Amino acid sequence: MCGECVKSKCPDRGNTCLDNGSYILNFDHCAECQKREPIKITQRNVEVKDDGEEVISYEHKCTYCCHLIAEHEHTFTIEGEYQEYAMYCLLCGVGNDTISVQPVDPRKETALF
Repeated sequence: MCGECVKSKCPDRGNTCLDNGSYILNFDHCAECQKREPIKITQRNVEVKDDGEEVISYEHKCTYCCHLIAEHEHTFTIEGEYQEYAMYCLLCGVGNDTISVQPVDPRKETALF
């Protein structure tokens, strides 16, 4: 991974968790060829573990010279009544999110009273 290609290393993305694509606003330029070409995604892999956890990983590479900009990892699990998402990437940042599988999130219901 290359910290020289990005404006900010692993920015905090709050609850944003990308399982595809690139956070292009954080891309400065390729440290190898100095170009600011669109980023290509390579080596995309989806792995489902025995416990049901889904891990999606891929690489962000320079379209022009194939320099490795960052490695991206996105995980998805179900914990009880909630779907848990997490993302870690030098380019796209760090994010976590929890979403209820119920039509109405019980955590938000109790906050109303």
